[in-house]
Amino acid sequence: MRIYLSTLGCARNQVDSEVMSGRLSAAGHEMAGLAENAEVIIVNTCAFIESAADEAIEQILELAEYKRLGACQKLIVAGCLPQRYGEQTTEALPEVDLFLGTGAYDRIADAVEDTKVAGKCIIPPPEQTTLAGPDTPRTRTPGPVAYVKIMEGCGRHCTYCIIPALRGPLRSRPAADIAGEARCLAGQGAAEIVLVGQDTTSWGLDQNPPGRFADLLAQVAQAVPDCWVRFLYGHPDQIHDRLLDTMAAYPNICRYLDVPIQHASGRILKRMGRGHDSKALATMVDRIRSAMPDAALRTTVLVGFPGETDDDFAQLLEFMEKVAFDHLGAFVYSDAEDLPSHRLDGHVCAQIAQDRHDVVMMRQADISLAKNRKKIGQCTDVLVEGRAEDGRLFGRTRFQAPEVDGVTFIDNPGKSAVPGRIIKIRITDAEEYDLTGVAI
Repeated sequence: MRIYLSTLGCARNQVDSEVMSGRLSAAGHEMAGLAENAEVIIVNTCAFIESAADEAIEQILELAEYKRLGACQKLIVAGCLPQRYGEQTTEALPEVDLFLGTGAYDRIADAVEDTKVAGKCIIPPPEQTTLAGPDTPRTRTPGPVAYVKIMEGCGRHCTYCIIPALRGPLRSRPAADIAGEARCLAGQGAAEIVLVGQDTTSWGLDQNPPGRFADLLAQVAQAVPDCWVRFLYGHPDQIHDRLLDTMAAYPNICRYLDVPIQHASGRILKRMGRGHDSKALATMVDRIRSAMPDAALRTTVLVGFPGETDDDFAQLLEFMEKVAFDHLGAFVYSDAEDLPSHRLDGHVCAQIAQDRHDVVMMRQADISLAKNRKKIGQCTDVLVEGRAEDGRLFGRTRFQAPEVDGVTFIDNPGKSAVPGRIIKIRITDAEEYDLTGVAI
């Protein structure tokens, strides 16, 4: 059958979709580039926050039209939306033929073929997800970047986070399998390997004896010496000296740390269940910059959390100014009855939370612009990714992660600058998030 698969959410969902595509292709099905030509449409959803769930529902309703107007015979919704809301989804979305939770990704071929699948909503416990192995089929998304999911689930209990309920407890993949997958992806043309998970730096803590993420990172770097290696979604409590030493030791590991801090007020961090205070965060930043003065720091903060006062918010702004993160993303707290934080007192009104979000992003824009302007005149490597609407080539430096950070435009690139190649440029201009350079 011809199958169209739409993916929403983060890079982890992208990997899930690539594995589903691989399973479907291995079963003899054909992946369609356009929904209008597909006999089966699959939507792999995100439901981490309310806006993600709303986006998923909008996409489902839009694609459901192809059952009426196109060739579509079956609409399947997979992932976090049905996992979070269960049977409610069958009532709210009668257009959908079948729902698969996060523990049922490996049943996708059966779901398409109507075999071994009973009922409209298949939601086994998320820990039943089959961890990827050396023989797991996967159809990689075209491009120079490849994501490797190193784990499933999360062992933490942040009060605002639904991930443990959606994905189950921490389950780490074997290091040899991860390194082998990275090597295979490099052989398929990937120029950058990005390690992802719900909490990447906690990889191995569930193993006996416990594994160390630093050792895994070194093993991957050795497996793909000609590729950039990067990891996303670290945790402040797991940024140890061994990890920093490993990053400094391997030239192909990007000196880039994505470590969501969520807040800087000790009182709010405690209510979030984060397990550390602002002093520990400041110490972490000092250790990073001592080990790697040129390291780029990215973080995520959450504003409008229950109980956040003007003073708490002021502490967050002060910490941002002091640290001067290279990249920062901000989210407004998204409340729901299935979150422990829902039961906390002091809920912040939506308008105040949004205003705080806007202040954070305006402050960060100024910080990012100042830091980017200091790069003018510097020479650096750029991984070429494609061509922008204005005709210029663009790519990313080591201090720009895919999808979440800005890009670098390349003027006068020369014939060697083609997607997938790493070239040397000199930075000539800078904006809040994007850079411009010339090939040298």
